[in-house]
Amino acid sequence: MGEPKIVVVDYHKGNLSSVVRGLARAGAAACTSDDPEQIRNADGLVIPGVGAFYDAIAFMRQSGEEVAVLDAVAAGTPLLGICLGLQLFFERGNEGVPANEDADADDDASEQAGGPWVDGLGIMRGSCTHLESSRLKVPHVGWDQVRMTPAGAADPLLAGFAEGANMYFTHSYAVADDVDAADVLARTHYTRSFPCIVRHGNVWGCQFHPEKSSALGQRILKNFVSIVEGAGR
Repeated sequence: MGEPKIVVVDYHKGNLSSVVRGLARAGAAACTSDDPEQIRNADGLVIPGVGAFYDAIAFMRQSGEEVAVLDAVAAGTPLLGICLGLQLFFERGNEGVPANEDADADDDASEQAGGPWVDGLGIMRGSCTHLESSRLKVPHVGWDQVRMTPAGAADPLLAGFAEGANMYFTHSYAVADDVDAADVLARTHYTRSFPCIVRHGNVWGCQFHPEKSSALGQRILKNFVSIVEGAGR
């Protein structure tokens, strides 16, 4: 099929060039796009990690990107989420949500988890909440260890990945404990244990930035390109 066409979904919240360059080095014909039809017709998709949950999902809904991404996933297109991109896969998040925008949680749940909430893409079960600590600095910025689950050790995205490897993180929010354990491929601990690599069907996500994580991060991008090639749309 030649170089697979991978579209980095552009929701207008930052410079995506490092992700595009990493995918190109991994053997993909990579580009950014906010066009729903280009998103639907891509061989593979990446949702990058810039901006806040509310702003990103609001733009994706208004622009038609959300429906296009979900259509592509339903058709079998491999999808990789990076940082915020991973968080958007889940049912709900509370980053950057205006106080009058609690669309889907009751008052008790909002108070317990620091709502209000906004719906995510709903590909995976669970929510994304703020990292809290009186001792550690938040946001979590820098290199931290990644601990694979047995499912992660056998997953094609992590072929050649070293257990306990340090990857580069920069985030203030993470997936909460209501995640489905079957979707978790790896965890990291900072203020609390949280999933840092997830998978559900043809959808993968990394809380860290593989494009900023040296050789092992590039290996993950290469593995994703290989997954896209194997899907052979």
